[in-house]
Amino acid sequence: MSAPKLSRYTTPLLPGQFSTETYFSSQPPPADLQARLRPVREFVRKWQAVEGKRVVVVTSGGTTVPLEANTVRFLDNFSAGTRGSTSAEYFLSHPQQYVVIFMHRQHSLRPYSRHYSHSLNPFLDLLTCPSEDSLAADEEGPITVRPERTTQLLPVLKAYHESHHGPNPTICALEFVTVNDYLWLLKELAEIVKPLGKRAMFYLAAAVSDFFLPQDRVAEHKIQSTKGNLTLEMDQVPKVLRPLVQEWIPEAFIVSFKHLQRYGHQVVVGNDLHKRKHEVVLVEHDAEGAGQGFKETWLKLVDLQDARRREGAGKDAVEGVEIEEMIVRQLVRRHDAWLSRSA
Repeated sequence: MSAPKLSRYTTPLLPGQFSTETYFSSQPPPADLQARLRPVREFVRKWQAVEGKRVVVVTSGGTTVPLEANTVRFLDNFSAGTRGSTSAEYFLSHPQQYVVIFMHRQHSLRPYSRHYSHSLNPFLDLLTCPSEDSLAADEEGPITVRPERTTQLLPVLKAYHESHHGPNPTICALEFVTVNDYLWLLKELAEIVKPLGKRAMFYLAAAVSDFFLPQDRVAEHKIQSTKGNLTLEMDQVPKVLRPLVQEWIPEAFIVSFKHLQRYGHQVVVGNDLHKRKHEVVLVEHDAEGAGQGFKETWLKLVDLQDARRREGAGKDAVEGVEIEEMIVRQLVRRHDAWLSRSA
């Protein structure tokens, strides 16, 4: 018997590995997949007609792996979504160039509201009642923002309303929970955004599970603890970065956080876990090396802070800078060059 023919996008699989084709033919899509994608299609169709407008798909947050059909227990790739939500804000700060499809884990951080999460600057602390000495009474009256907090809140509030509720919203949100949700949505998004060609960017900041339970091995009901030890045999999640880059949307500018050499996309953002908020490295193909080598560009938050000081910024402005501002600025430049070369 001859060996099965492999496409140019596949490599020999190890036991427990799914090919991309096998995964999507065996694992059912989310029941409401098309309903979730409907507003995204409208969003892309609208902005595609605007000359020069670019669409960036930002993925953010972690994925879960359900252990039961009626999920009580699941494995989680935890991520608060800080890098994705922050980066989306900085892409939106280039409104003449970019609109954002923000594909995020349900309940993870989102652009703008991330500044006032339940644990960081709780929004109720921003508000004041008519008379805080009479909170126990039934007194009614206007609720206002504390005067000392308005300077901080106002630019965030204005940017939020302009991007979400302005006459031409520049962000479209799309939620996922499970790794199966994520994979199906990513595949469909590539198809939706594909007509944009090089005007499309994917910024893959989500923390995606490495293993999953195939549908036919997921327990239908709650796993009983009376059985003692729990043993799970999980399969490897297919590596969809390769087909994304080479097959699904080959003209797009792809930014990931892993494996530049293996998949051949444009930029990898690398960081040490403990220094991720202070320094990162951009790794890309070295155009001067005839495609054989790679070059690194280190971005350090202290350099941005020093630049702000030289500009005469105040202490709060210096201390409030974020590494994602530097990342997005560099990626915008590289996307500019990507489009210029194609022109």
